[in-house]
Amino acid sequence: MTPEARIAAAADLLDRILAGEPGEKALTAWARRSRFAGSGDRAAVRDLVYEALRCRRSHALLGGSESGRGLMLGGLIAAGIDPSTRFTGEGYAPEALRPEEATLARRDPQDTLAAAPPAEACDMPDWLWPELTRALGDRTAAIARLMQSRAPVFLRVNLRKGDVAAAQARLAEDGVTTRPHPLAATALEVIEGPRRIARSAAYTDGLVELQDAASQALTGELPLSDGMRVLDFCAGGGGKTLAMAGRIKGQFTAHDANVARLKDLPPRAARAGVAVTLSADPQGPFDLVLCDVPCSGSGAWRRAPEGKWALRAETLAGLNRTQDEILDRAALLVGAGGTLAYATCSMLPCENRARIEAFFARSPGWTCVAERQWLPDEGGDGFYLAQLTRGE
Repeated sequence: MTPEARIAAAADLLDRILAGEPGEKALTAWARRSRFAGSGDRAAVRDLVYEALRCRRSHALLGGSESGRGLMLGGLIAAGIDPSTRFTGEGYAPEALRPEEATLARRDPQDTLAAAPPAEACDMPDWLWPELTRALGDRTAAIARLMQSRAPVFLRVNLRKGDVAAAQARLAEDGVTTRPHPLAATALEVIEGPRRIARSAAYTDGLVELQDAASQALTGELPLSDGMRVLDFCAGGGGKTLAMAGRIKGQFTAHDANVARLKDLPPRAARAGVAVTLSADPQGPFDLVLCDVPCSGSGAWRRAPEGKWALRAETLAGLNRTQDEILDRAALLVGAGGTLAYATCSMLPCENRARIEAFFARSPGWTCVAERQWLPDEGGDGFYLAQLTRGE
């Protein structure tokens, strides 16, 4: 595919997504229909689509409309590329620029964005901007702009199978270049060859797993020691379960309300060389219960940008209720002297400290012994962790 054809394909996909079709579903269906598209084409179109979703408001402003065509036009303008070189109307290229679009293309994008309201220029919903500002203060605009770009690719080194240096060397043999990241002792940031990871020996042998650096840092904060009984109560795909099991020898149980999300965990655990029990109804007591609760995902909107446009105030309120319910249920499973760990991949106080304070109001006797927030300008995703214990 030519660059022009890739833009035309991305514009069509964006129209489908803006009409309500999930992004991954739209991309998968397009790839199946488009047998002419090679792996490089599929990757390029995917990148165009996700860049447009991350920058949906600013690119719509620059391109003149919140449509697939407008977002693609705005993306070219933002990148300093003359849109008339891509919108030619020739072959499989998009229709040539209309007069009003040519006028937009002549404007200085920096001047246009500087004159826009900050939420629009920084690609955030208007209703959420005050909440972000309360949470992030003078870091708000910088972090929001950071969320306009693609997230780094990180790997977690499985210390049961080797150390960081060994993992780097094995990855390099398969064309994957990495460097250690300061957020976590097990974290490697991928510099070159991210699409080679799944076929690398280090990955297939369980020496490394894909996991964000801040997510790794979170599990590194937990009070883990050999012999513990550990429950990952909202395990999802099991990344944090495996990260904890890679640090100590203990008994690990994974639970999720959506059991289908756990289906890949057994083979992943086998590859990692750790034992994990799946349970639909875990019975305590446990020494550590981790609740990585359903949340807005605002700390990971670089990876899942559709989430920030789908989020509504009423949805957020519903998530808060779910978070409270999970804390109450999980607290019953913590043994004497044990730890209840509450985590989100959110930057919003209403999902973080506010939920802990509400829990304390309902559950006397619990105290917070450690609290930590990671924000995207530290290199990884945004995460929050509170560790709670109960007095005797």
